[in-house]
Amino acid sequence: MRAWRRLEDKDREKVMENIASHEDWKRCFCEIAPGLLLFARHWVHSAADAEDIVQEAFVKFWRRNHKIDNRALLYSAVRSIALDFIRRNSRRARREASVFGETEFSEPQFEIEDETQRALAEAIDGLPREQREVLVMKIWNELTFAEIAGALGISQNTAASRYRYALAALKRMLQPQ
Repeated sequence: MRAWRRLEDKDREKVMENIASHEDWKRCFCEIAPGLLLFARHWVHSAADAEDIVQEAFVKFWRRNHKIDNRALLYSAVRSIALDFIRRNSRRARREASVFGETEFSEPQFEIEDETQRALAEAIDGLPREQREVLVMKIWNELTFAEIAGALGISQNTAASRYRYALAALKRMLQPQ
């Protein structure tokens, strides 16, 4: 298993070197990666795991010679890889729990600078997953509803509705009483 992992890491490094040598891909990665990382963190809640997921998505995207400007497909790849990651971790956690008994895991937390950011982060975390992912893709990553719909496999109207519901919920949660 370790030998396979080392080969996979070397393969990934080689592909990332090829990506970095091509200016369009390098520029694309620099522009899109921060938004993809934020999107992936909503799935896995760990910066290191999110970075691995984004890197894997870019590698798969590049290997398949997809067009650089197809951001919706790239977000879809991140989402798919994140879901696979969650499934793998879930199976591993069940195996470990059966061996070691009940185990409690704590989720890593974002560093928050002030009380306003803390309130916003808590409110966003309180949204249903479907609304949260659309909100992140729309606001922080500036995707269109068409791109969001393509990435999530939903209609544009559904994406727009989830966005509106998320904004309304945030407004209710953050308005002073």
